[in-house]
Amino acid sequence: MAYKDYYETLGVSRSASDAEIKSAYRRLAKQYHPDKNPGDAAAAERFKEINEANAVLSDPEKRRLYDQYGHTGQVPPGAYSGDMGGVDPSQFSDFFRDLFMGGGFGNLGGRGGVRGGAVNLEDLFAGMGGTATRRPQPVEGDLQVTLREAFEGTRRTVAVGDRRLEVGVPAGSRDGTRLRLGGQAPGGGDVILNVRVQPDPIFSLEGDDVTVRAEVPVTVAVLGGEVRVPTLGGDVSLRIPAGSSSGRRLRLRGQGWPQAGGRGRGDLFVEIAIRVPSSLTPEERELYERLEALRTS
Repeated sequence: MAYKDYYETLGVSRSASDAEIKSAYRRLAKQYHPDKNPGDAAAAERFKEINEANAVLSDPEKRRLYDQYGHTGQVPPGAYSGDMGGVDPSQFSDFFRDLFMGGGFGNLGGRGGVRGGAVNLEDLFAGMGGTATRRPQPVEGDLQVTLREAFEGTRRTVAVGDRRLEVGVPAGSRDGTRLRLGGQAPGGGDVILNVRVQPDPIFSLEGDDVTVRAEVPVTVAVLGGEVRVPTLGGDVSLRIPAGSSSGRRLRLRGQGWPQAGGRGRGDLFVEIAIRVPSSLTPEERELYERLEALRTS
């Protein structure tokens, strides 16, 4: 089902007040009412869309859900769908209730009226194309991937009912990324997969930047030198400045996470952890003892 922009239907902005929505609805309802456009199927369809939009935007809770999920074209089942194309008669505005329950346009200063008094809602909607069927129900679940899989992109096969579907996880996906397989659920609904990136034992991600801890021999930390450090794209050589202490962070620009819109990548921060030998040869011990003697002399 195509996504409907209810704000566009009523010709109001997304920040429109309740009064602005009510005013826009009244104006359009008068313009496209079937009694003013007899035999005009396009006007009847427009009238139905206007009432559907108003039924959502005039209700604070339904509007909140629509604002939260509507841009994806998938609102949680039952949020505001009904048996009449999404219009719930119990949620009609006072104006709409007056219009169809006997008041007609007589309450608007005598500008016309509904012929024959009260209008039967069932008959009205039947004349506009019959009772609409409910939206197909979506199926939602989580898709677990490693950090490296999320960085590089991967493909997975998931089971939905008795079907097996192949899913592509785009490179640079983040935790919470939503993947939609349109019409693949039982009954014709969408399959929505929430990407869940598992914690990594080496790398951590914050925004577009990645942090990794690199063990550096104590001699390299003191004298300076090069070590191999891991990145998401493979190991690279990194120059360690002399006199580096544990906790020092060195930046590798452009080695982090892919940025939105293909704007490049964030940075990689290498956090130094000095590696102290757990055992020493006699010669190494003698050298360390001489160093200690020099330090204390």
